[in-house]
Amino acid sequence: MASQKKRLQRGIQSIEVGGRLLQALAESTGPMMLRDLAAVAGMPAPQAHRYLVSFARMGFIERIAESSQYDLGSFALQLGLAALGRLEPVTVAAPTLAALRQEIGQTVALAVWANHGATMVRWLSADTPVAATLRVGSVMPLTRSATGGVFLAFLPRGTTEPLLKRELQENGRHGIAPTTEAEIEASVQRTRRIGAARTSDFIPGIAGISAPVFDHTGDMVLALTALGYSKPFEVQLGALTAAVSKAAVRLSARLGYRAPSRD
Repeated sequence: MASQKKRLQRGIQSIEVGGRLLQALAESTGPMMLRDLAAVAGMPAPQAHRYLVSFARMGFIERIAESSQYDLGSFALQLGLAALGRLEPVTVAAPTLAALRQEIGQTVALAVWANHGATMVRWLSADTPVAATLRVGSVMPLTRSATGGVFLAFLPRGTTEPLLKRELQENGRHGIAPTTEAEIEASVQRTRRIGAARTSDFIPGIAGISAPVFDHTGDMVLALTALGYSKPFEVQLGALTAAVSKAAVRLSARLGYRAPSRD
């Protein structure tokens, strides 16, 4: 039985070898020369050329005659667009959310931007549940929660402005800080700098971390959040922030996001 399972899992090595060329083109910022493609794929140039001839016949790649360079072709574009069209961010995020809870042992959640603002749409409790008042459908404040704060930092200000003004007015009426946009600017800049929002002010005794998830267009589509009791949470703050941020980066890549080059 074991040997049969092994046979069923056996692939076609030549496809996997040739696939390294497609991967190299997908990860490059533009067309590539044959020698460079072959070097990145780890194969001799004549071998790479044979694969590229077949890939060109199938539309996976095209050869640019003027420069003798190779780039992704029309069928590669067709496949990519079809894959992107089938991606539903909340559904795609489910395995990442479960893995993050397993990794850090904290309550984790997903939020989207909806009509009323930052809205929880998935919630996985840890063994010791936190924040019984927060569940799927809860709308998080922009100025006092990590989830709201990360949307505030990474969505266009025109998107968040109407709700932000209303929330600041409500804060003022109830004597809750902050009450002006100037007061939150330092927090917004810090969130952008470290790539995540952190807070322990929204619910007494509960701390949170939230990181942005981007799609293939570069737009923020989800907030990935972890919550826990403040004292043990803050002891592990650095490690928890790193874990949440890395999970958000992996999920963004799964949704087709490519971070801008720092060159």
